[in-house]
Amino acid sequence: MKILKTTSDLKRLLQKEQNGSIGFVPTMGALHEGHASLLRVARNQTSTVVLSILVNPTQFGDQSDLDNYPQTLAEDLELAEREGVDFVFAPKAADLYGGTPSANKIDWGSITSDFEAAFRPGHFDGVVAVVDRLFKAVAPDIAFFGEKDLQQVAVVRKLTADNHPQVKIVSCDVIRDEKGLALSSRNIRLSDRGKVDALELSKALKRIKDNVNKKEQIALETSNLNANLNVELEYLAGVNEVSYSKKDSPNTWTHVIIAAEVEGVRLIDNIRL
Repeated sequence: MKILKTTSDLKRLLQKEQNGSIGFVPTMGALHEGHASLLRVARNQTSTVVLSILVNPTQFGDQSDLDNYPQTLAEDLELAEREGVDFVFAPKAADLYGGTPSANKIDWGSITSDFEAAFRPGHFDGVVAVVDRLFKAVAPDIAFFGEKDLQQVAVVRKLTADNHPQVKIVSCDVIRDEKGLALSSRNIRLSDRGKVDALELSKALKRIKDNVNKKEQIALETSNLNANLNVELEYLAGVNEVSYSKKDSPNTWTHVIIAAEVEGVRLIDNIRL
């Protein structure tokens, strides 16, 4: 496994040593089993696996969230080696951006204005900026993303269709722990009690999926979560994974999505219907 810190080194080595298809898994580090599952899929589907690790500053609207984002590079490299990664690309943000990191304003309708975009202004501007640059640097054949960040997948698919049509996007299932909590790098900031409270998100999603009248169950679960003093609900809604709009009709919904804070940690989850 080779560890590369600059875009120029990455491009040079990929051109020199790569044969066959390139699979790419972009991450912000603090890797867990969810990331490992993406790497396994990439290992099975492509000849060369590239993992990037970069905490991207342009997708954080809250400086404290950026400052508190976990960084565990040594452990991340151990996981990458176990999963058979060929290249780890871990640049400084300034190297990837070619200077001070910045992101242009993106307006792609509901996928960049509703839900996550409404609660995290500028977030998807940063996602588009960094993924666009990473795709240019890595030039992958296939890129792998986790469906826990479902709206991000919709945004990346739009970016890819517009700017990188040669790249195939593969989205992979949400990975959960044995109790049903969606794996997230932020989970390490939860106490044991917080992890119990966080399970209310996935439990609500499961009950909605199992109910024939999903719109009615969403209303009930919203009321229950709003009454839960340990959970600060931001949204709970049905969406179509392509349009990702508040106006999606229930008969077009593909997922139910949720976002909430528990112990000051912002968590998102979803379930496929």
